Amino acid sequence: MSFYGFSQDVKYGVRGGYNISNLDFEGNTPKTNAHRNSIYIGFFGDIRLSKTVSLVPEIQFSAEGAKVEVWQLDYIQAPIFLKFRLSEKIHVGLGPQVGLKVNKVDDVAKNMAYSGVAGLEYKLSHTLFADVRYTYGFANVFDDYVPFEAKNRNIQIGVGYKF
Repeated sequence: MSFYGFSQDVKYGVRGGYNISNLDFEGNTPKTNAHRNSIYIGFFGDIRLSKTVSLVPEIQFSAEGAKVEVWQLDYIQAPIFLKFRLSEKIHVGLGPQVGLKVNKVDDVAKNMAYSGVAGLEYKLSHTLFADVRYTYGFANVFDDYVPFEAKNRNIQIGVGYKF
């Protein structure tokens, strides 16, 4: 019995694709706020908890923020995705995500970002899938002394491969 309880089906893989990101300002926007088109790439583990539920911890690089160079925010992110199987080919998921800002120091953005993620996955084969995700930032991305607030919003469209 104990061997069965600890022998979950675990798969590993990679995923990557296209980001469409923007900062959602509260109040007046200090500059033109165009969205930023960029990329993301990451690695994941898919831990099957039951026939319909799996836990998917990930680590990924995601280029986000806005098009204006000073508001371009690149993160190393760690989403923890709870994925539900709706059918053989369609899965949905949601979960929290924490991000660590990389490549910029001493700017007006906070080093940590907290957000929620929801997504839809379509299996193309046993190893290949396409997915789309929406990330909703929970916290202000700027330091407290900055006179305006903004939250990150991001759409990811991509493909993945399970080993």
